[in-house]
Amino acid sequence: MASPFEAELDAIIQEYATARQQSQHDDASDVISDVRVRQMQTRCLAAIERAAGRGSVYFEQAKAILETNDHSWGHLAGQIGVAESLLHNIRNGYLRTLEELIHGELFGDFLEMAQHLLETGYKDAAAVVCGSTLEAHLKQLCKKAGIPTEAAGKAKKADTINGELGGAGVYSKLDQKNVTAWLGLRNSAAHGDYAAYDKAQVGLFIASVRDFVTRVPA
Repeated sequence: MASPFEAELDAIIQEYATARQQSQHDDASDVISDVRVRQMQTRCLAAIERAAGRGSVYFEQAKAILETNDHSWGHLAGQIGVAESLLHNIRNGYLRTLEELIHGELFGDFLEMAQHLLETGYKDAAAVVCGSTLEAHLKQLCKKAGIPTEAAGKAKKADTINGELGGAGVYSKLDQKNVTAWLGLRNSAAHGDYAAYDKAQVGLFIASVRDFVTRVPA
């Protein structure tokens, strides 16, 4: 069964294909009105963003097309080409799963929140948000790898989960050691030991977790 993302991409692609079949011109400018072409451009760009993410090469390419010296119908044709490429790659398994993409976007938002807190003078709150994001990511990695996050009806500690993920080869031993250190900083923030770290360390913490979440998607 196609995902909503695939269905949305397919719908705009098929709408354009139908217009092309009814048209006497390659760009379908005699069938697609000025108002409709802009509506289709907006829908196409939104579909690409939802399916691949704002930071993807697909979204960037679709946006870049709008900057070229072409008319609206030419822009739409180019964006449809990007949508076709994206849909092909999704259906053939060449992209990360949509669940991974959604997870990455969501966690990126939390890390942006942590960065904002840090920059506005709230280093301790930033450390807590970043630490919570890291722990949630570890649990998602467990889900992906089939590793239980509970034992005897109780949630496992993050350090235990980290050891099991490292032991299962989900990420390297070096990453495992880094996660141990990051969790230590998180614990200091959560328990009010604010003198155990400084602003610079929290900044490095956020940057490191961002890199880790990107390299080891859940």
